[in-house]
Amino acid sequence: MTSYGIGVIGMGWMGETHSRAFRQIPERFWRSGLDVRLVVCADEDADRAEQSRQRFGFAACATDWSEVAAHPEVDIVTIAVPNQLHRTVAEAVAAAGKHLLCEKPVGLGVEDTRAIATAVSQASVQSCVGFNYRWAPLVQYARQLQQSGVLGRLTHFRGRFFSMYGHNPLSQLSWRFERDKAGYGSLGDLMSHVLDMSNFLAGPVVRLCSMRHTFVPSRPLPVPGKGTHFTLGSAEDAAGPVTNEDFVAVMAEYASGARGVLEACRVIYGPKCEFAFDLHGDRGAVRWDFERMNELEIYRPADKNAIGREPDPHDGYARVLAGPEHPDFAWFQPGTGIALGYDDLKALEAFHFVRNIHKGIPHTPSVQDALRVAEAQHAASQSWATGGWVDVPQV
Repeated sequence: MTSYGIGVIGMGWMGETHSRAFRQIPERFWRSGLDVRLVVCADEDADRAEQSRQRFGFAACATDWSEVAAHPEVDIVTIAVPNQLHRTVAEAVAAAGKHLLCEKPVGLGVEDTRAIATAVSQASVQSCVGFNYRWAPLVQYARQLQQSGVLGRLTHFRGRFFSMYGHNPLSQLSWRFERDKAGYGSLGDLMSHVLDMSNFLAGPVVRLCSMRHTFVPSRPLPVPGKGTHFTLGSAEDAAGPVTNEDFVAVMAEYASGARGVLEACRVIYGPKCEFAFDLHGDRGAVRWDFERMNELEIYRPADKNAIGREPDPHDGYARVLAGPEHPDFAWFQPGTGIALGYDDLKALEAFHFVRNIHKGIPHTPSVQDALRVAEAQHAASQSWATGGWVDVPQV
């Protein structure tokens, strides 16, 4: 059994999630013959670093992330730090010859993402990006349907990521709300997933037009190293300004000729975690929503030549439940309708990355996929300035 040493940098929510994900590989995916060892974790908060070492079974912990990059027993490094540190950490990890899994959006903007992609290429290491929603079994199945031509020629993609995490004005001013630490707001945090799913299912965007808005201009200051962007402060706490956008919308044209409408908002009331898409072709359609991630709605008319005939009373979307017949589901459950969850997507993300490293197969989504997203994000920011349509450079 081949074993790979794992290092994790940043032990907030995502660092914890990745640690759990890698731990699952020997048990959940045991038939793969792969094994991993949690070697070292790092966090600037010493208490959190030590707690993480104990909780997840790392052999060691540190407050200096460079110790992870330099550790001789580490083969793969997860980068789960605020966006402004992505480039510095990723370049050092790649230079040390380590494979890297970086959380999206991979830097503060397109320049950071380009630099990270260059560093990975020059070091000849593998990379993975945390676009974990791709790994939902029914999303993979939707792609199979699209790739097989079942849906026909694509005409529309509609994608959205609506989350309530910032709807309360007392949500703490975490780094995600600050331009110098996060880069973009909803464009980087949420729309990055929408754009990646759009690329995955509908192909590259070649032209777009975008708008943005910030609804909550200030928030309570957080306690450093404590809590997340879900943590609430109080009205008596000192406040600071929100310096990036709460809402962003994009109209898109695809290389295929399809058209798209994409939205993301972190302060909307109602949806808890509505990351969803509708994919339409001229012979059928599919739609999926992460809040019901184990369901896929599929529209495939029984007779594509039935135009002008009597309407079929049974015509419409059919609901499909995830089961062992769909990609990767059988690693988790033996029966249809036994639901998978978010952490299972992260486990699949980690497993596929390690397996592709082991097989020497280029992994996707990689930093090159992140660069495609970053180019579209940059074009969107240019559209904010001009109010018009902007071409998207093709990677």
